[in-house]
Amino acid sequence: MNTGSDRGTNESATGDAATEATAQAAEGTAEETAEEEPHVSKAPAFIKARRSLHLSWQVGVFVVGLAVIAAGVAMLVLPGPGWVAIFAGLAIWATEFAWAHLVLRWTKRKVTEAAQKALDPKVRRRNIILTTTGLVIAGALIGFYLWKYGLVLPWNLKDQ
Repeated sequence: MNTGSDRGTNESATGDAATEATAQAAEGTAEETAEEEPHVSKAPAFIKARRSLHLSWQVGVFVVGLAVIAAGVAMLVLPGPGWVAIFAGLAIWATEFAWAHLVLRWTKRKVTEAAQKALDPKVRRRNIILTTTGLVIAGALIGFYLWKYGLVLPWNLKDQ
């Protein structure tokens, strides 16, 4: 990459291009090694200095992450953002545990792939058609119910 600091030298265009390609390759490998670096605890230094304190910190992070994930699982059937809470609990675990960091990175990659796939025009058209069909069927069932019973709730029906 030419930064302009070599104005006094007479470097050929092919040499400049080779230098730039080498610099870009070095940046690419730096990004790859940044992803492959070993996982390091995000605990403060004074906590990492004492083994028992660091172990209790990890237990605390595990318990908090587990509580958030359990709340997320409960919110899958109850009102609330269940998947968001599950991913938040996983992110809490990823601050201390390498396996959770790997799972979170894998999950992010899969979610990104699914989002890209959903933006595909063919898939989008199929999803729109399926949604429209489902809404038409639901509307027909609601219309039949209203025609047959009127606006009466099912638990207020008398024996017929």
